[in-house]
Amino acid sequence: MKSFLTFLFHVFFMSFEEIAIFLNGRHSKGKIVEIGVGFNFKVALKLKELGRDIIVVDWNLEAIEKAKELGLKAYVDNIFTPNLILYRDASVIYSIRPTPEIIKPILELGKRVKVPVYIVPFSLDTMPKSLKLENYKGIPIYFWAPYQKDI
Repeated sequence: MKSFLTFLFHVFFMSFEEIAIFLNGRHSKGKIVEIGVGFNFKVALKLKELGRDIIVVDWNLEAIEKAKELGLKAYVDNIFTPNLILYRDASVIYSIRPTPEIIKPILELGKRVKVPVYIVPFSLDTMPKSLKLENYKGIPIYFWAPYQKDI
């Protein structure tokens, strides 16, 4: 019961800085792309603070304008028909609490551009079986890498 409560605590009150530290440690070089940033810029801002080349992507123009106001490189894109130029030279793609309908397109994009994908789910969302689960300081992080089986 204690581990389930710990899981729920981290899902709802997770340290976004910890996710940035995790990603930075796993992929210390190259461009990082956050898909579906919305208005939660904490991970991207921490990655920028760590000196990383970070871009954020969302379909919502207001979210992108706010990201730019905060000094982030930000672009409008539709994950269902992604502009592959935005993801060129990326070393990793990640998404924090994506809506369920965009999880598969995020994974398909990772496969197309041949870069690892990390997803931190919202609440108890069901994740595709092709993703591997890693528990990082109590934060559930699912990932796929190009060397894994097809998605």
